[in-house]
Amino acid sequence: MKKDFIFSEVTKLKGVGPKLSKYLKKKRIEKIKDIILNLPFSETDRSKIFKLNELEVGKVQSIKVLVKKLNFPRVRNLPNKISCEDETGKIDVVYFNSREGYLRKLFPVGEWIIISGKVSYFNKKYQITNPDYVTTIDNQDYVIKNIPKYNLTKGINEKKYRSISEQVINNIPIIDDWLGDDFIKKNNLINWNDSIKNLHNSSNINKNQSKSFRRLVFDELFANFLSLSENRKRIKKNKPPKIFNDNYSEFVIKKLPFELTASQKSVLKEINEDLLSNDRMFRIIQGDVGSGKTIVSLLAIINVIKSGYQCALMAPTEILAKQHYNLTMKIFKELNLKIDFLTGKSDYKDKKKILNNLSNGQTKLLIGTHALFQKKINFKKLGLVVIDEQHKFGVKQRSELAKKGGDNCDLLLMSATPIPRTMMMSLYGDMDISKITEKPANRKKIITLSKPEKKINELWPFVKNQVEKDNQVFWVCPLIEESSILDYSSAKKKFELINNKFKNKVGLIHGALEKHEKNIVLKKFLEKKISILVSTTVIEVGIDFPNASLIIVENANKFGLAQLHQLRGRVGRGEKQGTCILLFKEGLSKNAIKRIKILKESNDGFFIAEEDLKLRGFGDLIGFQQSGLKHFRFSDPVNHEDLFKLAENYVKNINDKINQQKYSFLLKLFDRAEIINVKEF
Repeated sequence: MKKDFIFSEVTKLKGVGPKLSKYLKKKRIEKIKDIILNLPFSETDRSKIFKLNELEVGKVQSIKVLVKKLNFPRVRNLPNKISCEDETGKIDVVYFNSREGYLRKLFPVGEWIIISGKVSYFNKKYQITNPDYVTTIDNQDYVIKNIPKYNLTKGINEKKYRSISEQVINNIPIIDDWLGDDFIKKNNLINWNDSIKNLHNSSNINKNQSKSFRRLVFDELFANFLSLSENRKRIKKNKPPKIFNDNYSEFVIKKLPFELTASQKSVLKEINEDLLSNDRMFRIIQGDVGSGKTIVSLLAIINVIKSGYQCALMAPTEILAKQHYNLTMKIFKELNLKIDFLTGKSDYKDKKKILNNLSNGQTKLLIGTHALFQKKINFKKLGLVVIDEQHKFGVKQRSELAKKGGDNCDLLLMSATPIPRTMMMSLYGDMDISKITEKPANRKKIITLSKPEKKINELWPFVKNQVEKDNQVFWVCPLIEESSILDYSSAKKKFELINNKFKNKVGLIHGALEKHEKNIVLKKFLEKKISILVSTTVIEVGIDFPNASLIIVENANKFGLAQLHQLRGRVGRGEKQGTCILLFKEGLSKNAIKRIKILKESNDGFFIAEEDLKLRGFGDLIGFQQSGLKHFRFSDPVNHEDLFKLAENYVKNINDKINQQKYSFLLKLFDRAEIINVKEF
């Protein structure tokens, strides 16, 4: 088997036709490498041959029996039955929808055979229906053993998948290891080929801290850090420094109705140093909900404009982009700058005019959605791109955005999703990281309360009081991901209940709504045409609802801590006191009680993210999954913190030029080659 074969489609394997490949695709197994990385989670014990008088109903057991009689009824829908026995008793082997010729070959009358499957009892006799294995005595070693158990989908049985998996695992070519022998030995790892064979061997299953598993974790992390490192080198090339002084940004700061926090000033200083340097800026501002990231980015934008360049500010949704546009127009109103707004829905005439203004340099700042990066859009002299809620964009998109801006363009990203320290470099290792850790001084701490769901009736007077004061309310139900129908019906019931109490003042957003339909409802809420918004989806992070003062979260224990903190940040954005009420069902687990306690005690998103990681583990960190931050397949920052550091340092200390021959296999294995286009090495 050649190395390239590992990256071929699964249809290259014997026994994998179009039908089976369709089933495998459901388990995200499309290439042969996916079989290598699909590790068994347990094992089936078929290692002992039982006598028929030792069988237990409901268990998977292996038997050695003599085939006595084959019964093929001529009546439709009746099963085929094979009578077998040993010296201690009798058993029927039953098949539905099986061909007679196939069964005659499998069960030769008068011969001893091996059968393995789940035992049942019918008509006072043991029975095995559609056994997993039937084989000859001389082939019993293939069946009588502990067999690796894989997570499979309907349409693929253990026997079939095992034949595919063994075709691959037993024939993997010897791969030139990208890690040196000394490094492997020093860090208690193992070579790649041995680690893969061990991990598919039933005796090594569930050993997550074994040398073999740790080797796979290290490789996954190494591939990740390596691609980020290469992306960083590619983007942070030399460029002419921007030339400006602080006069313009200071003018804007003085006009602001609030003082910048020390944290905002510190981050602005870091950004200005990047802009004034000879290296392209590739920086992310990490800041909690409502910490004032946008203001900092606008101050950077004014400096770049005044140094003779154009700027672009991009947000993931039209509503958020429009909010940025309105804020910018307000803050820059005395500066006499041409600022345009562009989305996919912009009118054709307006769009044509904007494109013309951009290409001749009249427009100094363009604000909009991803439509900003269509091929038709050409800036005369683009100097800075700012992207809000950057977690919606992967590493490959970051690289492409940097290319679009050209070599003289700096790149600034913003994210309101707090990331635990362990994860920071593995997600943002290609960027410099700035953190805004304080909230504006005038921002009141959100009051967080919890209440059992059975006491929901006690909430109505409080909700009524908020509505009468002209405040607005979010009511969040957990998203039922498995079913948009259930999702819709659960939300609709809640909507009807609340609407009966507050006629024509309630809006509804649920999973089955199209994006533009959601935007219509959100717009109504923003414009105060409705007072209460019932939602089963996470309300867009970053959108400012200054009039929202109360958020009620049902089944709060179903959300991650980080996610609850993000939801809570939807209220208390204006001058009004924000309140968050967490409703929960009785009989909470210890962890759920701890989560609610942490949230009630702290408003610090970074602290909350760290605590969430400790309590739930990364694999179960729903807040990260739903915020678009893809988690690793094998690596867990709680259990493998040492390997995160080891992989990060290893990449930093690579002195040789990264070459395709040495690392391309690793990068392809973990789908990282495409991100940095391995051919360019």
